[in-house]
Amino acid sequence: MPEIELLHINKTFETKEGHVQALNDVSLSIEAGDIYGIIGMSGAGKSTLVRCMNYLEIPSEGVVKLQGEELSGLSDRELRKKREKVGMIFQHFNLLMQKNVIDNICFPLLIQGVSKKDAEKRAAKLLEKVGMPDKAKAFPSQLSGGQKQRVAIARALASEPKILLCDEATSALDPQTTSSILELLKNINREMGITIVVITHQMSVVRQICNKVAIMKEGQIVETGSTIDIFNHPKSEVARELLRTDVDAQAEKQVIQEVSDITGGSKLRIIYSENSAFEPVIANMILKFNEPVNILKAATKNVGGVAKGEMVLEFQRTSEKKDEMKAYLRERNIEIEELDGREEV
Repeated sequence: MPEIELLHINKTFETKEGHVQALNDVSLSIEAGDIYGIIGMSGAGKSTLVRCMNYLEIPSEGVVKLQGEELSGLSDRELRKKREKVGMIFQHFNLLMQKNVIDNICFPLLIQGVSKKDAEKRAAKLLEKVGMPDKAKAFPSQLSGGQKQRVAIARALASEPKILLCDEATSALDPQTTSSILELLKNINREMGITIVVITHQMSVVRQICNKVAIMKEGQIVETGSTIDIFNHPKSEVARELLRTDVDAQAEKQVIQEVSDITGGSKLRIIYSENSAFEPVIANMILKFNEPVNILKAATKNVGGVAKGEMVLEFQRTSEKKDEMKAYLRERNIEIEELDGREEV
């Protein structure tokens, strides 16, 4: 049974200009324990979709189920109880500025009727969990952006949720702080078994933390799959565009293109499987065919928790053996992709 199940969700807003359809026939299934990324350009409907998951936005049409229970059939009291098991963190933290850190974390527990003593005891443990045991009496104005987000995560965990919804939770943070927050979320997922949904427009976030991903465009889901499959074989144009605009990919692409403009040979991207990584394939290929190749890029990245090895090779401009060398690579279970245009490097 999926932890979160969305069936044919539509959401229409009424504006002065008329009807705006934010979501159009969206269906999605998220399993318990997933770190599931939902990514798209601005205006794709990501935030509306995540708010439908806990009925902060009620869909115009369709069914939302949490742990198999349909939310539309719950009373207001039952829905509030269900929401206690769905934590949420936001881009701008949403901390109470007049309360100190420990009181911010205690706040949802006190609303639920937990005694102040028990709430403070749990809040102290959560501060340890997020690495800020010495900041209990600090106020939000005294904290950095990363520290504020850690407090927001601790507050979201206070009710012992089964699901954590993260709406652009790292967009306001610098890259180093973003990386540390994503590592914290991975640890929470692994140690506490919490299902995490990550809303983002950054492929680098998906690459670091998510095991599955859905790509959105104009209120629709255009592609879903494991993170490594989406990165290796994007099927939709919007997925390819998101990969092209990824900061790391842009920097690599510029270097490759500058070299390629000078040398002018045909290019090939190769992706190593788990088995092929143990064989010196390129060295053996050069020895076998007695023809050098230029390595424009070589990298290993963590994609959805899996090490992905990738190279971009360039054959000599005058090569007569490149087709044989491609066949040699395929025989060794190495995926290859022709790179012909500037935008595809």
